[in-house]
Amino acid sequence: MMEIFKTIRKDIEAETLDSADAIDAFRIRYLSKKQGKITDLVKGIKDVPPDERGAYGQGVNELKKLASDRIEKAKTDLGSSDSNHRDVDLSLPGRAPKLGSLHPVTQTRRLINRIFESYGFTVEEGPEIEDDWHNFSALNFPADHPARDMQDTFFIEPTDLEHGGIMLRTHTSPVQIRVMKDGKPPFRLIAPGRVFRNESISFKSYCLFHQVEGLVVDEGVTMADLKQILHSFAQAIFGDDVRMRFRPSFFPFTEPSAEVDIWWTDESLADGGRWLEILGCGMVDPNVLEAVDIDSEKYTGYAFGMGIDRIAMLRYGIDDIRILFENDERFLDQFA
Repeated sequence: MMEIFKTIRKDIEAETLDSADAIDAFRIRYLSKKQGKITDLVKGIKDVPPDERGAYGQGVNELKKLASDRIEKAKTDLGSSDSNHRDVDLSLPGRAPKLGSLHPVTQTRRLINRIFESYGFTVEEGPEIEDDWHNFSALNFPADHPARDMQDTFFIEPTDLEHGGIMLRTHTSPVQIRVMKDGKPPFRLIAPGRVFRNESISFKSYCLFHQVEGLVVDEGVTMADLKQILHSFAQAIFGDDVRMRFRPSFFPFTEPSAEVDIWWTDESLADGGRWLEILGCGMVDPNVLEAVDIDSEKYTGYAFGMGIDRIAMLRYGIDDIRILFENDERFLDQFA
């Protein structure tokens, strides 16, 4: 009887367990409930004389333990207890997960927010779908102003000169109107967000873009206050040696109005650079204050607006606005 134990022990020790399939076949051959060799020995204990059953049972348990230990060791050597063998070189360095990055427009928007927040401005937001009164009428746009034309505005509901309509906002100025309508002076805020214009898409224009507008309304606010805050902003964005100029302009909601340029150095040009427009600004028109029930005799204010995309393009040397909206990973990876 002991001979069969020795034979099975030799067979167990001689088995080659170098794959998951070999391990499973070994388990079935020796330990399966239906046809395992060791299982058959367990079933045969009833035929063993009583005085030999102790030694017999001990021999069976030793074989069972030997087979089980071989299975566990083989699984460990394969590197997995429940999968096929994989050829893994653990000495190789690990693969770092690929990290995303903030879009350059998002980075620029956050920078602009931080700059103006450091001067006491709050950040306000509003809906992207607006009505005529908030988007045009309250901002002193006459009923026949060209900006109301279908060539400039995306209208959601039919519109006419008498009743206006519902549209995608063309600027973030409606946010200023909502804040002034719901509160009382003084106000000191910026309103960043997406705006929409029905324009042809090219390297310098897109049908949607990002804008930030600022508003200050209080007693005694002057054009000098406006120039000071914009000069401080330009220094924070473009450096302390930035050159600026104000040019007279026209906007329905400000009077007087101006456009602001910065000098952009470019050695390839004959003059060594050129003036680039970065924003529009001016003193809030009294009609706008009266539209939101603010006494224009007591309060004055200034407003300004700029394209966040344009500032981002200047900061990062981007010459085509379309790439900001194409979701090209090769472009976005540069800002990780």
